[in-house]
Amino acid sequence: MSCEEYITLHKDDAIRDMLKTGVPASITLAQAMLESDNGNSTLAREANNHFGIKCHEGWTGETLYQDDDRSNECFRKYRSVLDSYDDHSDFLRTRQRYAFLFNYERTDYKSWAYGLKKAGYATNPVYPEKLIKLIEENNLYAFDTVSALDNVVYQPLPKVAKSNDEPKSESQPVTEVAIFAQRRTGEINRTQYVVARDGDTYETLAQEYDLMPWQILKYNDLKKTDHITGGETIFLKPKRNKTDGSFHILEQGETIRDVSQKYAIKLKALYRYNHLEEGAQPSAGEKIWLKKKPS
Repeated sequence: MSCEEYITLHKDDAIRDMLKTGVPASITLAQAMLESDNGNSTLAREANNHFGIKCHEGWTGETLYQDDDRSNECFRKYRSVLDSYDDHSDFLRTRQRYAFLFNYERTDYKSWAYGLKKAGYATNPVYPEKLIKLIEENNLYAFDTVSALDNVVYQPLPKVAKSNDEPKSESQPVTEVAIFAQRRTGEINRTQYVVARDGDTYETLAQEYDLMPWQILKYNDLKKTDHITGGETIFLKPKRNKTDGSFHILEQGETIRDVSQKYAIKLKALYRYNHLEEGAQPSAGEKIWLKKKPS
């Protein structure tokens, strides 16, 4: 991924983490970009670990082993990038040497950057300057002022050409960002979705989110002849085989596919759990199992 692609993909998670923990989104993004090579490192790709956090004592989650300072070291493996961001922030929040950072305003990214170095987060003598450069070159500080996840979008603008007589500056930002309201997005059952708008089709959504049209159809149990309506939940990833809930009582006019979309469970799995033929439609009031029915 490029720097811009990484920001576009993970800015919402950085903002969510900031609103929960107080760690500036700009700091989280800059550290993750620097330490994961914009999400291209092995740890990021195979373990969703964007900060190189090792297992340490007490870690009970999944792990990934690879060589680092020593051979075959243990690193934490996360279910999602947001889990990695949250764990990184908890690391800062629960260690006394980082406590003073939370006295800074979350918009004061420079104090946070130099504070991390002061607390011993990194041994690189220019670590703060590297973070600040990433933040300022990409206007990441704009995300620090967000008070709610308003589905802002990162969009690099064309670089403005300089005149020959304009003095050069190494600190001159190479990109700018525009932040504006965009379509609603979210997650159900750890599956990313967008809310369709009037006029959306599976072809236009596929183009917007860099997917193939068949993926939009398959992930949402749609046929080519189906029409997408405004306000409809459209998944961008495959739905899950089950959820934490046990069952759902079918409401009047509700279909099995409606239940599939509501809980982000694969339609075929719902048919299987409920011993139904594909295409069958139970009556209102019936219990629809969302996982394998208990004995």
